[in-house]
Amino acid sequence: MKLRVSSTQTTKQKFSSTLRGWLPILQANLDSLVETLEPFVQENPFISVKSGSETPDKHFEKKSFFSEVAKTSVSDTIEALTLDKKSLYQVLNEQVNPPLFPTEKSQQVAYEIIENINSEGYFEIAALSEIAKKLGIKVEEVEKIRQRFAYLEPLGIGALDLKETFLFQLQDLSLDNELYNMVEMLIINFETIESFSKEPLFHDALAIIKRFHNPPAIDFMEDEKEVIPDIFIYDLEGAIEVRLNDAYYPEVILDTEGLDENHSFVSQKIKDAKDLIDALEMRKATLYKIGLMIVEYQYDFFFGKAIKPMKLKDLADDLGRNPSTISRAIAGKYLSCSRGVIPLKQFFATALEEDISNSAIKEYMIELVKNESKIKPLSDIKLLELIEGKFNIKMVRRTITKYRQQFNIASSSERKKLYTLKF
Repeated sequence: MKLRVSSTQTTKQKFSSTLRGWLPILQANLDSLVETLEPFVQENPFISVKSGSETPDKHFEKKSFFSEVAKTSVSDTIEALTLDKKSLYQVLNEQVNPPLFPTEKSQQVAYEIIENINSEGYFEIAALSEIAKKLGIKVEEVEKIRQRFAYLEPLGIGALDLKETFLFQLQDLSLDNELYNMVEMLIINFETIESFSKEPLFHDALAIIKRFHNPPAIDFMEDEKEVIPDIFIYDLEGAIEVRLNDAYYPEVILDTEGLDENHSFVSQKIKDAKDLIDALEMRKATLYKIGLMIVEYQYDFFFGKAIKPMKLKDLADDLGRNPSTISRAIAGKYLSCSRGVIPLKQFFATALEEDISNSAIKEYMIELVKNESKIKPLSDIKLLELIEGKFNIKMVRRTITKYRQQFNIASSSERKKLYTLKF
């Protein structure tokens, strides 16, 4: 067997300062890439964007090799939205303007916050200090801007957790003071909500809470549909070939005919246009390299064997990139091969043991929660015990907590309250 590539591509080792601010281009799904480019087009009178082919390669049957995992994972089932509907991130970016964000600085912070909102609509708390360090400001300043997200659509977006997203949504309601205070009290004391059941306004307040959205980006989470892969893997008589879905990429067209390219405004816009084109090429080169490395690490998989756990950090080190950048590069992206259409994330399960990937651990955890007692949900400690017994391994509780949060599964106490609300 031999590995054959369709073309030679090189990857820049580091983002330029300009491209670092355009990570949404790397993060965007292939079918939402044109919409992601739209803000750049609006700011540059000399460029236009031509959509790529709307008929992706039909060489492979559009089946999901990991359909069962996709059905249970909130994060992995947030696929491309319909072509006539804006993405969550586009909706948020369009709202970053006065009066909520009146200064360039406040807008810059807001854009950074949006980049760290996950697909369920929650803000990653660890990013507060990262954003502050990156922009050279205090954490308190970042948090002050984040609090303004309470006034953005969808309601509750940018909250840290269930309680805060409900509090954000509460601010949008016009209620009399007594009812407002009761709803707020129930949210804040969600763990002991039953203790307020005899309060006069309890049922009215509970009815309002039931109308709140959770997760806040739920309206952007659609059922599975046919997805557009970024990468194609072909087996051509024993030789594996890696190709990008080039036909689907948009084309940036630069038109400067009749203009004085030495004029400062024109020359700057030309530079911006070339940077945008470079950003698209960098996106291609990064994903192409990822495809090559997947084939290198997972060669046997493409001939019928199981996936071997890969470390995201190893790939990041090899590409000379930050793991968070690679994580964005693979999020919501797919690879098409003879075994189906597979999320790139499935190839990067960190091994807990030599033959046990965290994908198996997560699947088992989800199954446990799915079948748990609605009266006495499983705590993280109990989940840990059951998982250790099942796989004969040693883990720590915080790992279970991390996995649970990745799948937007509430804590045992919160699940108990949610079960109570549901039934």
